[in-house]
Amino acid sequence: MDDRAYLLQAVEKARKTMQENLGGPFGALLVDDQGEVFIASNTVLGSHDPTAHAEVNVIRQACKEKGTHDLSGSVLYTTCYPCPMCLSACIWANIKQVYYGCTPQDAQAIGFRDDFIYRYINRGCSDASVLSLHQSDRSACLPLFEEYQAMDKELY
Repeated sequence: MDDRAYLLQAVEKARKTMQENLGGPFGALLVDDQGEVFIASNTVLGSHDPTAHAEVNVIRQACKEKGTHDLSGSVLYTTCYPCPMCLSACIWANIKQVYYGCTPQDAQAIGFRDDFIYRYINRGCSDASVLSLHQSDRSACLPLFEEYQAMDKELY
């Protein structure tokens, strides 16, 4: 299959769940390094889970079915440029290639607020009217990190 065919499958998946009022116009398809295909859509409304974006859902599905947290060599196709959360999920999953259809401006034009989050990040996450971040009791948490480091566990 070619890139357009994969993207069209993501579009159809998004259309189906969108019409079922499970989520917005967001679908994602992942092809792993062996050619196995995984497909998911946004299910924020149906699951009442604000993290149930199409990209996150397809990454979760692929990781669960493959028994790994590392999707190196996979390619992601998505109906819209990934939001900051989904971009981060791609990076954490070691996905290096993403093909997208619509732009953040297209999402903003119909009311989605991805750009609002990009601006918050670009301003150093310092706008307390958006989110107020406070460090608290580092001394209670740091030993946990030191214990993990001493265990010589896998970093991800």
